[in-house]
Amino acid sequence: MAAVVEMLGITKRFPGIVANDNIHLVVEKGEIHALLGENGAGKSTLMNILFGLYQPDEGKIRVHGKDVKITDPNVANRLGIGMVHQHFMLVQPFTVTENIILGSEVTNGPLLDLAKAEKKVAELSKRYGLDVDPKARVEDISVGMQQRVEILKTLYRGAEILIFDEPTAVLTPQEITELMQIMRNLVKEGKSIIFITHKLKEIMAICDRVTVIRRGKYIDTVSVKETDPDKLANMMVGRHVQFAVEKEAATPGSSVLELRNVEANGNRGVKALNGITLEVRAGEIVGIAGVEGNGQKELIEVITGLRKTTSGTIVINNQEITNRTPREIAESGIGHIPEDRHKRGLVLDYSIGENMVLNTYYKSPFSKSGILQFDKIFSHARRLIKIFDVRTPSEYTPARALSGGNQQKAIIAREVDRDPDLLIAAQPTRGLDVGAIEFIHKKLVEQRDNGKAVLLLSLELDEIMSLSDRIAVIYEGRIVGVVKPEEVTEHDLGLMMSGATTDKGREEAAT
Repeated sequence: MAAVVEMLGITKRFPGIVANDNIHLVVEKGEIHALLGENGAGKSTLMNILFGLYQPDEGKIRVHGKDVKITDPNVANRLGIGMVHQHFMLVQPFTVTENIILGSEVTNGPLLDLAKAEKKVAELSKRYGLDVDPKARVEDISVGMQQRVEILKTLYRGAEILIFDEPTAVLTPQEITELMQIMRNLVKEGKSIIFITHKLKEIMAICDRVTVIRRGKYIDTVSVKETDPDKLANMMVGRHVQFAVEKEAATPGSSVLELRNVEANGNRGVKALNGITLEVRAGEIVGIAGVEGNGQKELIEVITGLRKTTSGTIVINNQEITNRTPREIAESGIGHIPEDRHKRGLVLDYSIGENMVLNTYYKSPFSKSGILQFDKIFSHARRLIKIFDVRTPSEYTPARALSGGNQQKAIIAREVDRDPDLLIAAQPTRGLDVGAIEFIHKKLVEQRDNGKAVLLLSLELDEIMSLSDRIAVIYEGRIVGVVKPEEVTEHDLGLMMSGATTDKGREEAAT
């Protein structure tokens, strides 16, 4: 096979850090080539160089055997390189077609020829099995469908080499399966794909070869057929990784959180929670399993005060907190690791030190007579950065400059350090590598073993099964059953999540 992309000896430095240190990547025509590494290993930096967003300090790039200088994304597009970004770059009120042609508008004289563009988008969608409606508004379609729009954007511009940056991080299991089929369709049509991911299971399922980088350095390139997840994990983090969650049997204590017949409306006024009754006790992890969009988001929001209930009561430590303010609820003993770390977890332009006190800045010792005590704030941050292994140049570094995994560690450090009686962990490992996942799982089990209550929401069934002491299944805003993980299979859970019932291990939802 001929190489379509060769990145040879690529080095990229930023102030205080060498993001890429003499990295080699060779991608062959018609292959799906995984780029694997921990959060902050330098994967996205390397791909941003290939796409022209950064310029390398050293090294060279060849495309189809010719030396090239990719000075910006337009040059990358002309070379047939397209990038599907992890955080979608779409204009929500625009239609699918309007988003796809933005910057490459089809005109008929001085007028925009939208009909011609829609026809081309429909043809591409059908050819690659993307099943996208060219006239739909982006704000009205699912996250998985928005990702397909991003893929269509690259194909519309004639991309032969596609970079997928963490494409499954925000997808449901079904959408991941559909994306993998789309990727296979692309390769059948002669495209080549660079697949940035942390998920070893996905690499084993779909990739041909994998290049591993660790802390900015090239480790090796191996054939997927000649390796296994254990070897890849070891290469990625430089040590053995414990995939199974090690924990003793739970010894639950008194009730910490009680929800009694809680109801709430969604954003469009339609009922999203329909009589939720649930209890979480000290010293246990209760997992919420369900297909995305069945009320999980609204459930977290009513507990944390971000959404009003229409009926029912919420009690924490025998104190009713229904419809209290978020600050009052946080001070009642609740910590919250939010689902979206960018929108709800961090102020990205604040320093890591400032983010560490977002919910305690007004208290002593961080504030005195209404004036922030920055020496205390940053010394506090230094302590947490060390304990939780947050990899950052310093406590003064803006949060947006950190990798996703280190942003997540910073949030967990902040919330766990407050010593809450109930820790709500929503998608705590979404988009993270195996090393960070192992770390976060240990922290959640530590909270449980320290007598705290943990409410876990995750779309990863294996995470729910391995971490939870009890699993509550949510469907259409109702808890349809509470089961013990050792008494059910993923298949049983899947049936319950789809609205079917199972007698296996069922308990009363309130216990």
